Amino acid sequence: LRRACADAMAWPDHMRVAVNLSPLQFQSGNVFATASEALHRSGLPPQRLEAEITETLFLDKSEVLTSTLNALRALGVRIAMDDFGTGYSSLSYLKRLPVDTLKIDISFIRDITRSHDDAAIVKAIIALAHSLDMKVVAEGVETREQFTALRALGCDAAQGFLFSPAVLAADFEKLNGRCFTPRIS
Repeated sequence: LRRACADAMAWPDHMRVAVNLSPLQFQSGNVFATASEALHRSGLPPQRLEAEITETLFLDKSEVLTSTLNALRALGVRIAMDDFGTGYSSLSYLKRLPVDTLKIDISFIRDITRSHDDAAIVKAIIALAHSLDMKVVAEGVETREQFTALRALGCDAAQGFLFSPAVLAADFEKLNGRCFTPRIS
């Protein structure tokens, strides 16, 4: 969190940085304090930080999780559910927790143009997210055909090797904007 916030301060003001948070970090009980301190030290506005969590985190049904996510969101940090659809999906979490973005797992994107089932699942996730006023990001987009299919289904943004492989922060500026999560619409 500290490094990501500091690195993001060198980026254009309209860009956010996303940081994956693990269940272990939440068990330590200091996620909010660490995020607040990282934002304060770096000077990064909270709206430019996105905390990515996975569905496995919801196995711990503690109030600590809910209160931490609510506190982060109240601070202005965006919350994204990563790898959506592959874990212990429970729709009750979507209405109970402050999630801003659903990130559709690559396993559904990989065959979206060849599998009616994958396309139907992606379409349903997009419709569900939009009806709950959430944004949708497709993970693992590797082909123009996948990107086109996602656009037709109303997906909000995409990320994957079609745009850029993962890069170190030091190499980020050399990409000349190619690794930004493209808006689909």
